[in-house]
Amino acid sequence: MITFSNVTKRFGQKVAVNDLSFQVGAGEVLALLGPNGAGKSTSMKMLTGYLPVSDGTVSVCGFEMHEKAGSAQSRIGYLPEGTPLYTEATVIEFLRFAAAARDVPAKKQKQAVSRVVDCCGLEEVQYQLIDTLSKGYRQRTCLAQSIIHDPKVLVLDEPTDGLDPNQKQDIQNMICEMGEDKSILLSTHIMEEAEFMSDRILLLSKGQSVAEGTMDELRQKLCNQHRIILKLADVSSSEALDVFQTIPAVAKVEQEESAASELSLTIWVAEDESGSSSLLPELATLCHEKAWRVIGMKVVEASLKDIFAEATRES
Repeated sequence: MITFSNVTKRFGQKVAVNDLSFQVGAGEVLALLGPNGAGKSTSMKMLTGYLPVSDGTVSVCGFEMHEKAGSAQSRIGYLPEGTPLYTEATVIEFLRFAAAARDVPAKKQKQAVSRVVDCCGLEEVQYQLIDTLSKGYRQRTCLAQSIIHDPKVLVLDEPTDGLDPNQKQDIQNMICEMGEDKSILLSTHIMEEAEFMSDRILLLSKGQSVAEGTMDELRQKLCNQHRIILKLADVSSSEALDVFQTIPAVAKVEQEESAASELSLTIWVAEDESGSSSLLPELATLCHEKAWRVIGMKVVEASLKDIFAEATRES
């Protein structure tokens, strides 16, 4: 449904996006994840036809943007960062306008507005002036306008930016539901958000793709190093650090903040070892021999933050 093929965007001598390629299929959510300036918004603007590409091709539902922009754009719903709203209109007036602007047939506009009001949870505020809405309801209204014409493709640029935790959760849940039958490309700099909402993640740094895949694939490719969180009671930190750092299967040991009577350690498993499962019995045996009381011990997989740090280390 969405295809980027060797896409580059230059602004004078500056290369904002460099030879970027990816695809998003039907019923799939792909998250563009990267810091500010990584090229996320520029990529989305090229996808929607707002910016022309310098090199490469962009296609939507089989239509190349530079050849059949109208056909491609009619199949896209776009939620740009900081979507403008007509604040003097009511929610329902704005959505009627959006339906007409998106060429929804006059006979179907009422049904289309009713559908997105229900889908985006706007029933309680549909007759309110947009100027009186909370940030959460404004963002719901923006999301509603992006799907008023029932597009096959959704392009969402920082869809939860500026919202409080509850509002973010509401928008995230709505996007997940929409992703069941649409191709969705969303951008975010929030790692937990990318992991929660997307099927696949594309890591961007300085306009280039540094890694792409599911969370499991990214862990396998980039950060297959597991760590063990070990909590002990009434144990000398210096003694414990010295003992654990002598184990061949341990890459490093870090002390974490904890209560006064507790010692919390993060034990990183060496990359060339078979995994953390073989190290757990060894740690348990060692603690028993030392008469150290274990409060807790658990294996933690690499987080998206760990993966992103590893992927961008050399870029």
